Amino acid sequence: MALLISNEKAALPVGFREYSLDQLRAATSGFCTDNVVSEHGEKAFNVVYRGKLDEDRFIAVKRFNRSAWPDPRQFLEEARAVGQLRSERLANLIGCCCEGNERLLVAEFMPNETLSKHLFHWENQHMKWAMRLRVTLYLAQALDHCSSRGRALYHDLNAYRILFDQEGNPRLSSYGLMKNSRDGKSYSTNLAFTPPEYLRTGRVIPESVVYSFGTLLLDLLSGKHIPPTHALDLIRGKNFLMLMDSCLEGHFSNNDGTELVRLASRCLQYEPRERPNVKSLVTALTPIQKETEVCSNFSPLSSPISCIQLLFYISPITCFDGHSTWNAVLETKNINTSGRSMFQNGSYSNT
Repeated sequence: MALLISNEKAALPVGFREYSLDQLRAATSGFCTDNVVSEHGEKAFNVVYRGKLDEDRFIAVKRFNRSAWPDPRQFLEEARAVGQLRSERLANLIGCCCEGNERLLVAEFMPNETLSKHLFHWENQHMKWAMRLRVTLYLAQALDHCSSRGRALYHDLNAYRILFDQEGNPRLSSYGLMKNSRDGKSYSTNLAFTPPEYLRTGRVIPESVVYSFGTLLLDLLSGKHIPPTHALDLIRGKNFLMLMDSCLEGHFSNNDGTELVRLASRCLQYEPRERPNVKSLVTALTPIQKETEVCSNFSPLSSPISCIQLLFYISPITCFDGHSTWNAVLETKNINTSGRSMFQNGSYSNT
């Protein structure tokens, strides 16, 4: 039976519920290995599974290591608090399970992979400049939304935490909003990418999140995971064009590139007090959004689709401009020719 604290059932956030272990076991086909979507598979410390509820709703189920969250009250309080945050910029937390030693979180399933996949491990097409700009703004808006509702801390913000939804829009995983569990690790990334103050004190502060945002800006600019110290050396030497992804040559204005580099440099300041806050990030990023409609690198459909279907699905009015329409449509004919569902390919951070 799911653990409840006193009579707090009525206090559950709207759209958030407590699931039984049997429900989640059934949804994931018995936590089947075929349903593992963690970035490191079954070897991940905390494994994420895709699942399907009775009402045909797809979910992502994060199953914690048995040593995590020994205090069930703390786990439930944290899950409920994060579950109160609702935004189209988040992969929202919609439930949890706390039975015996089991601790599980349930979130909306995002079928179109992670930013890491599309930025670092792309196969058919690199991420367009307009989509990279959209990622920066949507991420800043997600963090600002959380901060305005008392959840300013985000643990281990990285490219695996950015997920793409059914329409191909980026969303921030809600898992990172949970406070530390027993393992005490807020950052699983290489120390070269960890905020300096965390290395000194072991504590995460709101400014630490901004630092991590700066490392993501570098990822988006370069298409690589460049250590901040190396990037800052290039910036100080006014060699910022050496940072830029060669795939983007000729597809962005120097003014926009300079603005993002400047913003990344501010986010990566050694002293936390010298970094901008998330609200100012939204203000800075809004004016450089060039396109209201941005085509993603993948089909926004999560069901199998043939080349002919895709050809008719894409709208030249909303996705492409004038003369480039026909060439763009011809290129998309090769996308997803295997007929595999994008749902089959989703991956999540395990932290």
